[in-house]
Amino acid sequence: MEKKTASNLQTSKIGKGFAAIMVLCFLIAAAAIALDQITKLLVMQNIGKGASVEVIRGVFHLTYTENRGAAFGMLSQHRWIFMLLSAVAIVAIFLYLWKEKPKSALMRLSLGMILGGGIGNMIDRVIRGFVVDFIDIKFIPLWNYIFNVADIFVCVGCGLLILYLIRAEIQEHRRKKADLQKEPSHRQAGEDT
Repeated sequence: MEKKTASNLQTSKIGKGFAAIMVLCFLIAAAAIALDQITKLLVMQNIGKGASVEVIRGVFHLTYTENRGAAFGMLSQHRWIFMLLSAVAIVAIFLYLWKEKPKSALMRLSLGMILGGGIGNMIDRVIRGFVVDFIDIKFIPLWNYIFNVADIFVCVGCGLLILYLIRAEIQEHRRKKADLQKEPSHRQAGEDT
């Protein structure tokens, strides 16, 4: 029987902590992928290519389009670039989770959302050769883009990641400021003795 040491216990805790982080991220990613793929399948089965179904007049339509480019149909002739960038981003997120083991729930949530959305659209590009888009917002002037659930997860995940980074930067700035304010009093205390 192996003797439990502090080192073994710490390694065990790190392993369990990492597993919990990965499980949370994978559950979020799996939910994003499932919701994305189910909604795309429903649209493909029930709405003809190029057809539009009015859900809320002048506000929201379901319009089935096949996007062969990046987000919002940009650069449609360069599909392989987006497959490569998506693959790199997915691998980078996995490596970050493995190496850094982020403790922040907001960071884990954002990365899980980005991961799920990226994989959802990657599945379309690999299997279909295009991404199914169908969410058509009509009430925003000059907005001519149609998108999908995976795009929402990626955009919201990126927004949350930016929020996390801003919050972390503010906290770091406050910590440094507090350390600087404490420093002169420590020097004076040392000079008095």
